[in-house]
Amino acid sequence: MKEILNATALEKALKRLSHEIAERNENLADVVLLGVRTRGVLVAKRIQKCLQESEGVTLPLGILDVTLYRDDILTCDAELIGSEIDFSIEGKTVILCDDVLYTGRTVRAAISALFAHGSKMGRAAKIQLLEIVDRGHRELPFRADFIGKNLPTSSHEKVFVKFQETDGEEGVFLETENE
Repeated sequence: MKEILNATALEKALKRLSHEIAERNENLADVVLLGVRTRGVLVAKRIQKCLQESEGVTLPLGILDVTLYRDDILTCDAELIGSEIDFSIEGKTVILCDDVLYTGRTVRAAISALFAHGSKMGRAAKIQLLEIVDRGHRELPFRADFIGKNLPTSSHEKVFVKFQETDGEEGVFLETENE
């Protein structure tokens, strides 16, 4: 496995992304973070912490489970953990946070989940997308508003964003199928 970003570079990317959020969103009081379960939650928490440190504001943070909205999981064994959003998104800018943007199917599922829960949470004014890595190979017409690293890959490669909390190490890694 090849290291693309070490822990320090990943931290710098997260800080840069948080600064970009502050620059693009004039009123941070109207911004909420939704982490796409599972790794997107860690990304959202890191972004929330960076914004607390740099801007002195704590953005609301929710967890979005997209399992039931995916079109590429055809099994009844899919584990549904559930979304955890205890605030309204009515009129807010929602920043969907995830680790790796690949085909765009997770993004589509996340937007479908948001729309499906709209009656309970309200209607967002705007949805923005934050990804640590954009590896290309889109099947659906989505692009991220905030990207930590563009990493062109082949279809025989996999990208992993690892966090200390879950993996015992930190960074972005590239693995070729033959490894």
